[in-house]
Amino acid sequence: MVIPTSVKVLVAGGFGAGKTTMVGSVSEIPPLSTEELLTEASTDVDDLVGVEEKTTTTVALDFGRITINPEIVLYLFGTPGQNRFWFMWDELASGAIGAIVLVDTRRLDSSFPSVDFFERRKIPFIIAVNCFDDAHHYQIDEVRQALALNAEIPILMCDARERESSKQALVRLVEHALSRVPATADGPR
Repeated sequence: MVIPTSVKVLVAGGFGAGKTTMVGSVSEIPPLSTEELLTEASTDVDDLVGVEEKTTTTVALDFGRITINPEIVLYLFGTPGQNRFWFMWDELASGAIGAIVLVDTRRLDSSFPSVDFFERRKIPFIIAVNCFDDAHHYQIDEVRQALALNAEIPILMCDARERESSKQALVRLVEHALSRVPATADGPR
């Protein structure tokens, strides 16, 4: 019997960027979700500009799993997007090989804290622009410039609702994370 290697991956981004949707679209198990209804108490706390139709929010994390092959299993952890829940990010990031930062171009400014979090901790990440139906579609170079990212950070367009699109983002993240592992005489560590 082969015991699979577990690999931890984060799905991060701003409030309403599609993190819960991405984890749910790609997970082979029913995802654990801590979605709760937005309440009147959060009216003055949560910025709903651009996502006025949003009625729920992640209050702890989302969790899913995808088996790559008998030897590798990815464990997906979706982070909460609101500032008041960011205190959990350090714990969620512990042991992760990298992160997908989901970007909503309707609220691009909500992406900066996620990018900053991973840059400061030197955790490999990619940008996945979640192409919402009602959002303006930008070119990758425009997104790179707006987020002030260097050329080595991969950016791709995705639809978090679509399993194949979410899988492509995961593949790109794993490739990027592996490319950052220092080579040894025996190959990558």
